[in-house]
Amino acid sequence: MIYWTALVVGLTVAAGTYLALSRDVFRSVMGFVLMGAAVNLALFASGRLGSALPAVVPVGQQALDEAANSLPQALVLTAIVIGLALACFALVLVVRLVQRTGSDDAQALRQAEPLPTDPVKPPESVA
Repeated sequence: MIYWTALVVGLTVAAGTYLALSRDVFRSVMGFVLMGAAVNLALFASGRLGSALPAVVPVGQQALDEAANSLPQALVLTAIVIGLALACFALVLVVRLVQRTGSDDAQALRQAEPLPTDPVKPPESVA
């Protein structure tokens, strides 16, 4: 089971990296969302996948033997909520950017930079 999980995490990271390196801004955002999902899956897998026992200490015992760790599950649940909010915000920014500039190509968006002679907002120096 853990080998399949590792394979899925690796494929998800590879797909997210491929999308994040795209020139399309929407695909780049979706790549970062996919990489966040891969990190969540890897963190969730660290809490023992195969155990079905609850993380409750029975009366008279000091420690759990075969129970799943509940801390990675709580961290992943929190990360899912934060990741979803961040993804929604980023997608709204991408939609607004496409509406304002008329393009979602990263190279075309570089042309929207201010002129070098603009006194208010000079562009970044290109080395």
